[in-house]
Amino acid sequence: MISNPETGLAAVDAVDIHCHIASEEFFPRSFVDGAVENMAVYLLNRGVPAKREKIAALFLAKMQDSNCDELVSQMDAAGIRHSILLLADFTYALRDTPLSIAEMVEKHRLAMQRHPDRLFVFAGVDPRWGADGLALFERCVSQYGFHGLKVYPPCGFSPSNEMMYPYYEMCSQHKIPVLVHIGATAPILNFEFARPIHIDKAARDFPGVNFILAHGSVHYPDECAMLCSHRPNVYLDVSGFEIAELSRLYDIFSRRINHKILFGTDWPFFRMQGTQQDFVDRLIKNEGVFPKAMPASDIRSFFSGNAGILLGPRLEARLLAG
Repeated sequence: MISNPETGLAAVDAVDIHCHIASEEFFPRSFVDGAVENMAVYLLNRGVPAKREKIAALFLAKMQDSNCDELVSQMDAAGIRHSILLLADFTYALRDTPLSIAEMVEKHRLAMQRHPDRLFVFAGVDPRWGADGLALFERCVSQYGFHGLKVYPPCGFSPSNEMMYPYYEMCSQHKIPVLVHIGATAPILNFEFARPIHIDKAARDFPGVNFILAHGSVHYPDECAMLCSHRPNVYLDVSGFEIAELSRLYDIFSRRINHKILFGTDWPFFRMQGTQQDFVDRLIKNEGVFPKAMPASDIRSFFSGNAGILLGPRLEARLLAG
């Protein structure tokens, strides 16, 4: 349970809308090398030079939780009741991924079964896999009980490309949301389609599908807030806040879109900066995050209620149960 008497927030269970399985199996080595390079630059810009080899060793040591036991333990400590595991499909764009997308889907299914009612999965399938990819996603939703679609445009396609439309039609049919990566990522990938505006056409063409802009308080926050304000089916998550200025969060909570903002941590990518409890504490214990006039009900909605509504009737009752 999260509590902060200064905000009038007695207790709230959190839903982390943005997690991944901490395992090297799901990320190409070229992607990992790029993440390490980003970390090295981040540290150097803050006056902390570090060898890439050391950063890589520390990072990979934090990527050894393939069954999600450590994640669930940290969730327990932080007051996070549920986490959404996002499976991004890099296998078409980066051919050094250790597993096929079908193999990764199966491992995510097993992790979800290992921790029932704690972990849920949004599966990503690159649309360029054609009919086989679409059939795999259909199994994810209809047979495996996955709860959403993960889209990764830096792999080389616009989220509004019509290749994606059969996936969105399936999401509309099953009333499940779509979470779309926006902003910078590993340097090996293409940033061309990582702008939030690229979701606009799909959001207009599929008004019954809810789209979540990942990292929306960190990357292109003005554009994200504009879309959330003017598109009823566009939302954002705050993952990446761990290394951003608190003023960015304060600003996004000041834009009258609190019903559109979702808690997310991007586990395990910031594990070297702290634990899940550290990140929750950073939000709930700092006065610079939430405007003073922000009602406690809005804070509860940010941590869990908004996610419960988006995840649909088959999950909403469990997420919102007291």
